[in-house]
Amino acid sequence: MAENNPPAQSSDGTNASLGPETAPALEFWYEFASTYSYLSAMRIEAVSRDLGVSIVWRPFLLGPIFKKQGWSTSPFNFYPAKGRYMVRDMERQCERYGLPFTLPEPFPQQSLLAARIACRGRNEAWVGAFTRAVFMAEFGQGLDISDEGLLAAILLEVGAPAKQVLAEAHAPAAKDDLRAAVAEAEERGIFGAPSLLRRTASCSGATTGWKLPWKPCRKRCDARKMRVG
Repeated sequence: MAENNPPAQSSDGTNASLGPETAPALEFWYEFASTYSYLSAMRIEAVSRDLGVSIVWRPFLLGPIFKKQGWSTSPFNFYPAKGRYMVRDMERQCERYGLPFTLPEPFPQQSLLAARIACRGRNEAWVGAFTRAVFMAEFGQGLDISDEGLLAAILLEVGAPAKQVLAEAHAPAAKDDLRAAVAEAEERGIFGAPSLLRRTASCSGATTGWKLPWKPCRKRCDARKMRVG
């Protein structure tokens, strides 16, 4: 399930090999239950390397944000036409990029434990490989990512100390970390996944979607409006 290990990361979760500390950084906010986050996660490291941009991994949960809007599930479930379009669009996009696609049952998946693991490990070198492997298991193979045994196997596969990581993921500190991530996402105006926030030494900007919003930094950063999954 896992691909090649990602580049070594610095202490703030960025890929240290992509450039100096002053280089632009892209915060990648993603939800494991999100179809379009799958598309982004499987491609973002390769594209960012081409652009000389470092990645800051920011896993979070959309459920609490949706709940405050009165939604008990994904809008793709509330609006059947929207859901059908999403599935067809995912099929087209995955075919285009050579990725398998299977909509898991149930959808959306219960992503809480996977998100806690990624949130606690977001500064670790294995977080990129773990993220990709979870998405591949879920949307590439239709597996249940709430299965702790599956997540343990993925952790071992990407070279992480599975027993220790799972113990930490069940600890109160991991729960607090994930709650803090959700609160930060809300505070920064994130309402869907994936969301990409651009960081540089002199300016910042935001966008949503899998396309990287990279242009030379001027007084203001241009933001492209992308789809949200």
